[in-house]
Amino acid sequence: MTSEPTYGESALLTPANMLTASRLLVAPVFIYLIVFDRISWWTALVGFLAAASDYFDGIVARRHGTTTSGAFLDPLADKVIVLGSLYALILARPHGLKGFIIPAVLITVREIWMSVFRARAARRGISIPASKLAKWKTFTQDWAIAFCVIPVTARHPWIGVTVIWIAVVLTLYTGWQYYVEGKKVGLRAR
Repeated sequence: MTSEPTYGESALLTPANMLTASRLLVAPVFIYLIVFDRISWWTALVGFLAAASDYFDGIVARRHGTTTSGAFLDPLADKVIVLGSLYALILARPHGLKGFIIPAVLITVREIWMSVFRARAARRGISIPASKLAKWKTFTQDWAIAFCVIPVTARHPWIGVTVIWIAVVLTLYTGWQYYVEGKKVGLRAR
């Protein structure tokens, strides 16, 4: 349920954007903790706070009205957290997390492509909001990372690797969906 927008479409300093900015500020702390204190409740807590801010900034944005800056910043924060965390996990345990290298590369390529695709669409005045399935994709990526840093589940790396491969499938599928939808409105992935 959305109400009348509180902020204009071009507003930058909104409550939702402040939550997104906090996620961007927490990202380096979370990545640092993964590399140097990988399996710990502190690492899990910081990751949980970052994921929770993603959830709440969406609620706040829908309540106060979405903005073009939020449409840019929110996916950026997601990419920084997810990709930074994946590469931090690989760096922290290069031998124990070989199953994360290919998923990290696939997710990176899709995210770069999607950023270029969105930028091209924006130049043509077309907004590409996140689909419901893309939100589940991010949620699944967050859980895969969580399973690698929570002390209870991190001792079983296959859990995180399995969940990240599920996220890879969702990531590639949603990328394909965006491409198909973009073709319908005349966008090309050149």
